[in-house]
Amino acid sequence: MKIVIFSGTTEGRRLSGELAEAGAEVTVCVASDYGREEQGELPGIQVRVGPLSPEEKRELLRGAALCVDATHPYARHISESVKAACEAENTPLLRLKRPDSELGDAHSVESAAEAAAYLAQREGNILLTTGAKELRSFAALPPERLFPRILPSMESIAACEEMRIPHRNIIAMQGPFSKEMNTATIRQYAIRFLVSKDGGEAGGFAEKAAAAKETGTELIVLRRPEENGLSFDEVLNRCMTRLRVEI
Repeated sequence: MKIVIFSGTTEGRRLSGELAEAGAEVTVCVASDYGREEQGELPGIQVRVGPLSPEEKRELLRGAALCVDATHPYARHISESVKAACEAENTPLLRLKRPDSELGDAHSVESAAEAAAYLAQREGNILLTTGAKELRSFAALPPERLFPRILPSMESIAACEEMRIPHRNIIAMQGPFSKEMNTATIRQYAIRFLVSKDGGEAGGFAEKAAAAKETGTELIVLRRPEENGLSFDEVLNRCMTRLRVEI
């Protein structure tokens, strides 16, 4: 049975491995070489890398028994394009949704632009953990205030250089990070504000929140887009049920 997974997350990698081990023919779609590296190579799994056009998505879905959207919770545009392709090919779609985090007393905002506007009225160093794609939203702030924690890729570093962020401020590391690592980073760079998305357990959000609380750092969270979906176990069970029927 052929299953297509649009991935790039920890849950997507786990799901592909369990389904391939159970005998499914799995194709995993990731956006970049970084995603391929994280996915790794496993028997029974084919990996497609790079953005796919609407027609390429439809072609990939032809003959598939199921499609699973396990993309990042903030990759709304990808989820919408996957849904459209599934509808066009009449392919059943399951959305794997991470549980929302408890935000506590964090200052929540709708977007990176709103976070930047809030920070423009305040002073202090800012640890940005929202990814290189969100950097331009903070372009109006003095670059010396910004300490972006980004993936160690040429594209991410180039994005920081385009913003004229001092090289000494760039933290190029691969997460997720422990509470201790977050705490050390906050103290090392005298961080006053930590900006994050709600990446859930897999994205290390709880560890960021705990570090912010311990150090007295203000936590600013970009709220997730509202969506419906299933838990990892629910998606896995539905896939396994379909797989047993096909076998």
